[in-house]
Amino acid sequence: MQNEAMLNAPLDLVRLRLLAEVARHGSMTSAAAALAYTPSAVSQQIRRLESDVGQPVLDRHHRGVSLTEAGRVIVEHTLAIERNLEALRVRLDDIAGLRQGSLRLGTFPTVASSLLPLAVTGFRRAYPGVRLSVHSARLRQLLDLLDRRSVELAFLWEYEWSRITADSLELKVVTEDPTALVVAQSHRLAGRESVDVAELADESWIIRGDNHPVAEVLSRTAHAAGFEPSVAFEANDYQEAQAMVAVGMGIALAPRLALANLRADVRVLRLDGYAPSRRILLARLASRVVTPAEQAMADVILDLGRNGTVGC
Repeated sequence: MQNEAMLNAPLDLVRLRLLAEVARHGSMTSAAAALAYTPSAVSQQIRRLESDVGQPVLDRHHRGVSLTEAGRVIVEHTLAIERNLEALRVRLDDIAGLRQGSLRLGTFPTVASSLLPLAVTGFRRAYPGVRLSVHSARLRQLLDLLDRRSVELAFLWEYEWSRITADSLELKVVTEDPTALVVAQSHRLAGRESVDVAELADESWIIRGDNHPVAEVLSRTAHAAGFEPSVAFEANDYQEAQAMVAVGMGIALAPRLALANLRADVRVLRLDGYAPSRRILLARLASRVVTPAEQAMADVILDLGRNGTVGC
């Protein structure tokens, strides 16, 4: 039982490396001199190693010492451990220096088609060795991905009536995404740069279906201007909404970032008066340690927002 306990005892890496040094230098005296130890300290550690493994690791004779079979196995594996540790140091240095590593990013469709390509291009130009993966989802799914640590960073959005207040998240504002008006090229307002919301009381409207937030934006915008919007079509996405606008089914509101891929037969106007904009946020779990790749991507994204590159 005592021998079994010794064999199951954890091995001390310092003692393993001492044995490798003895083998490298040919004697305990030479190994001690190379390591700035005393010969007795080296001898004591080797005997403790022999106690740990339950068998001799050195043959001691008048010409010095030589490795036993167990000693040769220990040195072989210790040298492999040292090579792996050196490779680990190199990889950790590469990760810290953003020469390799990975980053998982969460996003949603209107950012994925507007801001995200700019961020990915800038990041990959600066850090080509970092592997990026992106998951596009709805707001609740993005919050879940963050909570489950399936992504390190995620784009989120909020309106003034639906602020994200999770204590578990660290949130940074990337940009304000204004609400714009989309009209057909043939519409009476198409030649204008801006329009007051009150001028739109008699228009038919294209909205997003399934209780999409932009429907709430239209409701609040119209009510603030004193009218009830007349809905002509509920679209599944912004491209479908643009198509219905183009053929004269009605006009539509959309966040400016949702209009990155604009049809040639529609026009975008600025809204005067009350028209709530949404805030684009960059989120991470507050409890996580920030990785170098995560910080670098956050810097790229926030610089895009500060420089006014998005929402134009």
